[in-house]
Amino acid sequence: MTLMLTSVASVAEAEIAAAGGADVIDCKDAARGALGALPSAEIAAILRAVAGRRPVSAVVELPHDPAAAIEETAALGVAFVKFALPATPDADALIAALAPIAQRVRLVAVLFADLGPDLDVLPRLAAAGFAGALLDTAHKGKGRLIEHFDIGALSSFVERCHALGLEAGLAGSLEAPDVPRLLVTGVDVMGFRGALCRDHDRKSALDAGAVALIRDLIPGGPARASGKGSALAANVDWSLVVGHGYLESRERTREVDHVFVRDLVIPVEIGAYDFERGRTQRVRFNVDVDVTRVSAGGDDMRNVFSYDVIMDAIKMILASGHIELVETIAERLAELVLRHERVQALTVQVEKLDVAPGAVGIRIRRERQAETAKVHNLFPGLPDAAEPER
Repeated sequence: MTLMLTSVASVAEAEIAAAGGADVIDCKDAARGALGALPSAEIAAILRAVAGRRPVSAVVELPHDPAAAIEETAALGVAFVKFALPATPDADALIAALAPIAQRVRLVAVLFADLGPDLDVLPRLAAAGFAGALLDTAHKGKGRLIEHFDIGALSSFVERCHALGLEAGLAGSLEAPDVPRLLVTGVDVMGFRGALCRDHDRKSALDAGAVALIRDLIPGGPARASGKGSALAANVDWSLVVGHGYLESRERTREVDHVFVRDLVIPVEIGAYDFERGRTQRVRFNVDVDVTRVSAGGDDMRNVFSYDVIMDAIKMILASGHIELVETIAERLAELVLRHERVQALTVQVEKLDVAPGAVGIRIRRERQAETAKVHNLFPGLPDAAEPER
């Protein structure tokens, strides 16, 4: 499950984030840059106000004595400490110096995608006992994370973290349309600030409506303090239902929209023959997705299944390198797109265009299992989540 991390600068903002259903309250002074630290007194005040309702993290700016600074912040009672790992030769010395603390304090190293991060540092973070790594941007207003790292590279970052036992986080001027695209990477935490503020100005105060929008786009998590579904238990596995905040009636789940990508031609390293290695061939993709209809209309991201999700899934698969069979691409693509809760079924057609005068390839049809029904069997004592509110 992906968690929603919300950066706050005050007790008032922490209350908005908690009421809006944020999973993690992150203490950070956005007015002082990408990773500006709040004074200890403000962090302590936020901890008292949150009072255990959510995990609270805090940013630490590393002075001459980084170990002491981290120890001081950790002693306040935060769940984990974030800091910017310098992209300098002394990074290894810093990691080694913090290794003893990492045995007692959950440390998250922040790497900046717009500064050419050295991802080979990840194994050393894992060996030192760090809890995770977060990929962010240092220069706000000069491109979102996804503009510096494409979806294939972000997916590889997450996979590499998980293989090393690190939790993976993504942040960096993320906006609402980025959420469904990044969910398919399997990232553990998505961090937000600007998208949650008035006018999307990260230095402005949090806006409750913007917090609610992002919360609704991320399945799972605690219920909001008010709003649809807030009375239901927070420990329900919402991944088994059609989408957080948009529980549909059985009748509505029969209504579908059709989202498609047609005639997308991409050069791909593909083929089982030796002569097909080390070169690319044109491959055409046609994908038709049946998506649960969640609203009769309205200009709202929560009602949308973006075609970007389909194209990102293709890019993630192709980023893995040479693939021998079109069948492999088709199956992986179907699996990735079906991870989205609202996808009921899809048809994938993958064609090689340079093998014969025409085209050769495969078309498959895959459907989601009837998982919604499991909710009723797993939680027979709860109100029927598939029934409309009265």
